[in-house]
Amino acid sequence: MVSEKKYSDRILETLRKYHNRAIETAQVIEEMIQMAKDMAADAELAEKSGLNTDELAFYRALIQNESAVKELGDNTLKALATHVTEQLRKSTTVDWQVRDSVRAKLRNLVRRALRKWKYPPDGADEAIELCLKQAEALSEHWSAGV
Repeated sequence: MVSEKKYSDRILETLRKYHNRAIETAQVIEEMIQMAKDMAADAELAEKSGLNTDELAFYRALIQNESAVKELGDNTLKALATHVTEQLRKSTTVDWQVRDSVRAKLRNLVRRALRKWKYPPDGADEAIELCLKQAEALSEHWSAGV
């Protein structure tokens, strides 16, 4: 969700500038080439991180808070992402998105994990929401048993 939003926002901004005639076609192409390079660099970084794709998705949600990155460090955030991924994968059901009781349980599960790992409270609510959105995006994949 985080990477998707980042690149989507970039594309939309580039197209907005183009439609407003603030940039030329060549500049749009240059921006698209740069985005492709950035995506390749992200993929390489992901490969080197030692996290699987699901864990990496939660890791990216957790690093949105700069104070968390400073206070906890990369290795702790990777371990937290792995823990959150495991817990959510075990706890999601096929219809959890529409059942408020299950959503509340998952929200509490993430909140407890963040507290246990001493995630800074200033960004905890945003991290919880991002993790739940990420879980929604992955839950169909999980329920298929992949």
